[in-house]
Amino acid sequence: MKVDPDTKTVITFTEPPQKRTVEDLQSAAQALKGEEARREALFQKSVEAHRNSADVLSKKFDELFKKAKEDDPSKPPPKPLGLE
Repeated sequence: MKVDPDTKTVITFTEPPQKRTVEDLQSAAQALKGEEARREALFQKSVEAHRNSADVLSKKFDELFKKAKEDDPSKPPPKPLGLE
């Protein structure tokens, strides 16, 4: 990097050479195959979660509905912050 002392601006800049992240093509190919398997597993997990989301929401709704039926409507709701 070369800086002009009068204007204090960069005149020229050369990036340092980047280090090689992969030594040979076979190890790079294996790494990509591993990534593909990981992505596929994550995708399958998200698909399964999406399939089950309707059932989970239905069960949550049923539980809350059952709890709402059991509550006494004449009883006042609890005071906030535990003030009695």
